[in-house]
Amino acid sequence: MDITPGPLLRQVDNPADLKALSREDLLKLCDELRQFIIDVVSVHGGHFGASLGVVELTVALHYVFNTPYDQLVWDVGHQAYGHKILTGRRDVFYTNRKYNGLSGFPKREESEYDSFGVGHSSTSISAALGMAIAAKYKGEDRKSVAIIGDGAMTAGLAFEGMNHAGVADADMLIILNDNCMSIDQNVGALKEYLTDITTSKTYNKLKDEIWNALGKLPVGKDYTREMVSKLEQSIKGFVSRSSNLFESLNLRYFGPIDGHNVNKLVDVLQDLKKIPGPKLLHILTVKGKGYSQAEKDQTRWHAPGLFDKITGEIIKKKFELPQPPKYQDVFGHTLLELAEKNGKIMGITPAMPSGSSLKIMMDAMPDRAIDVGICEQHAVTLSAGMATQGMKVFCNIYSSFMQRAYDQVIHDVAIQDLPVIFCLDRAGLVGEDGATHHGAYDLAYLRCIPNMIVSAPMNESELRNLMYTAQLDETTHPFAIRYPRGEGVMIDWKTEMKAVKPGTGRKLRDGKDLAILSIGHPGNFVSAAIRDLRVEDLSLAHYDMRFVKPLDEDLLHEVFQQHTRIVTVEDGSIQGGFGSAILEFMAQHHYHAEVKMLGIPDRVVEHGTLKELHRECGFDADAIAQAVREVIAMPHSISAGKNA
Repeated sequence: MDITPGPLLRQVDNPADLKALSREDLLKLCDELRQFIIDVVSVHGGHFGASLGVVELTVALHYVFNTPYDQLVWDVGHQAYGHKILTGRRDVFYTNRKYNGLSGFPKREESEYDSFGVGHSSTSISAALGMAIAAKYKGEDRKSVAIIGDGAMTAGLAFEGMNHAGVADADMLIILNDNCMSIDQNVGALKEYLTDITTSKTYNKLKDEIWNALGKLPVGKDYTREMVSKLEQSIKGFVSRSSNLFESLNLRYFGPIDGHNVNKLVDVLQDLKKIPGPKLLHILTVKGKGYSQAEKDQTRWHAPGLFDKITGEIIKKKFELPQPPKYQDVFGHTLLELAEKNGKIMGITPAMPSGSSLKIMMDAMPDRAIDVGICEQHAVTLSAGMATQGMKVFCNIYSSFMQRAYDQVIHDVAIQDLPVIFCLDRAGLVGEDGATHHGAYDLAYLRCIPNMIVSAPMNESELRNLMYTAQLDETTHPFAIRYPRGEGVMIDWKTEMKAVKPGTGRKLRDGKDLAILSIGHPGNFVSAAIRDLRVEDLSLAHYDMRFVKPLDEDLLHEVFQQHTRIVTVEDGSIQGGFGSAILEFMAQHHYHAEVKMLGIPDRVVEHGTLKELHRECGFDADAIAQAVREVIAMPHSISAGKNA
């Protein structure tokens, strides 16, 4: 479908073209930019509400600042669609999040205007501060701007960055985009604090009056900048305690102002550009601004998929037969089912109640399921604290986000051997979100930690069994269950739950020519490959190992005593992952075999559909079948069993 941008937007191939427009034209440009985002995302998909909310800010930033010399750091990249369109990528924006197309997030390799890669949240302040300190050291008059959403501001890293910025004497601007949302509604004391600022009529009215008055005073012999600053601080401190949070960190606070008034934003940004040192501008925006359905249901329209832009109807895929549920929904319903029977169960998530489906339990048991905001480290240690009191805590975090809490997993959970249950959603390749969101490393980074149990279900029934096992009183170690994004394989998924002894796998199929060992959901790819290979008269064994730690050693002894040709399959990093664990076992027990490992290769994998990425990485059904052929064709004289 050919999508034509508006007449003004067609003229803007880069920020230099934008600067050539009159102030009066900026309103029209904002309308056209917003409509273009709506047009493209409705047809091609992608994140939606976040970028609509910062259209005016995006235009104002590129109008005022000298980008890319002046550096913008978007936090997170959900906000950056308008930025991409205005910086030379308008005509290829339809490839956004498509295989070999534009990334859904800012990416340094993609454009000189993308000064920092931002897929995970809360990194902008630290990154922009680093840029500002470097510019000062090199004697460059380069401006650094961090644009951070209020949801991202809850993370510890954001506070660490602000704490340093206040004493770094570096020229940087932090723009707090306050829309009361991350993906779900924001939570916590910071949300209440920002609401206090934005709703204090007395403070805002007096602030505006004093600000206007100060603008008319002659700054010189009688009224120095220092005197003006002291007067401003005194007024803020007298009127509202709320204004002191940022200023107590030595950040000059400005705002709140309307983030949808583009000309007001231009005026304020031009003024702030002249003020040296660390500053924070607080703007108020509406996520999904300009599209009524997205404004009303901001969580659903964060990334709605394809939709009819006229009616607002979200277009769902049509299937002739019933489809399996998403793994996340099986998790959510199963957790509630378990919690109804076990009063010790608690649920924790860092800002992903809808994405993880913990919201199912939150709605039914609000006192036992907690969203802590974008605070993965806190989520893990909070869970550890609860575990010391005998609670069975399901800490549900996306696999790639768990990387941010690795120290807490080791120090606060594993060393103390606390039975926290980590449910790692979006494990393995995740598709269109790309490199920053792939859960490629959890098998490798978890299996090296003492006391950890690390598992992966092949299907929905196995997920339920592992969750049931993890919450039993006799399960006394940290227990990780990792499962992929998207649908499983079982229509009738609500099976009776049974305990699974940690460290036990299962033989799914006997065979004599070659053994395939799989972990987790890719076991279904193996089953498909074996079906495809039937016509080739091959006798193939298939083992679903279920646990990468502890390994089922009895089952592995059986495998190596009967087979000299082995293929391992995992949706995780080959380096240090499941296949590596099998090779370690083989070496430790002096077995010899031809082993081919399939999984995510040792490189950054970009975005695409899951099918495209599984094919690229070489562990879809076709690739598994080809690997089997290659291993069987290898000449070798190895005998089954141990060799001296």
